[in-house]
Parts: sequence; structure tokens; C-alpha cells
Amino acid sequence: MAEARGYVAVDAEECKGCGLCVESCPPKCLELAPELSHQGVHPARYVGERCTGCGICFYCCPEPGAITVYKTPHPAKTGLAGDAEKLKVSGPAEQPAFSSAGEEAAHAATV
Repeated sequence: MAEARGYVAVDAEECKGCGLCVESCPPKCLELAPELSHQGVHPARYVGERCTGCGICFYCCPEPGAITVYKTPHPAKTGLAGDAEKLKVSGPAEQPAFSSAGEEAAHAATV
């Protein structure tokens, strides 16, 4: 199984409940919620683990602004093995890796 390197935030009020993100997610860390949103659909939601931060869910989503993907820093790649504890992220990163606001800049920084 792939190491968790990110997490997904889904805006339930923007989500159409089409399930494209759920089906396209390689580590299967998204699911459709059993409860209905205000729009009467089952929105996607993050199950809380296994996200690799790949952004496939973001790119296949037909609704702009419904999905934001955050990447967490990977201590082994920083070369700061002694400072690994300082690099852990517990909440949203300052800049999302994939979001509808500034998608091009964020993607260019990750490629």
C-alpha cells in the first residue's frame, strides 16, 4: 500500500455526488457519504487515510472548487533527518497542492 503523503478536503455543498473522484482515486481514500447534502445528493468525503496527494480526484472532478488536495512534507526527502519532527504537518498546508484557486501555480510547483 502507498504511504500517505496528503489529504483531501471536499466541499459537500459544491460536490454533485457523481462519484468520479471516488472511482478514479488509486488508493481508494474517497467514498460517497451515506447522508444527503442540501442539494439532495450523496457528496464525496475523505475516509481519513491513505491519500498519496496525486491529485487525480481534483482533475477528474467536474465541479470547480469541490475538491482541494493537500500534500504533506516528506521528511526523508528533505535531508534533515534530525529535524523530522519539526516537519510534520497536522493540518492544512499553507498552499494546497491542487485547488481551483491558483491551480496552475500549485501544479507547476509540484512538477
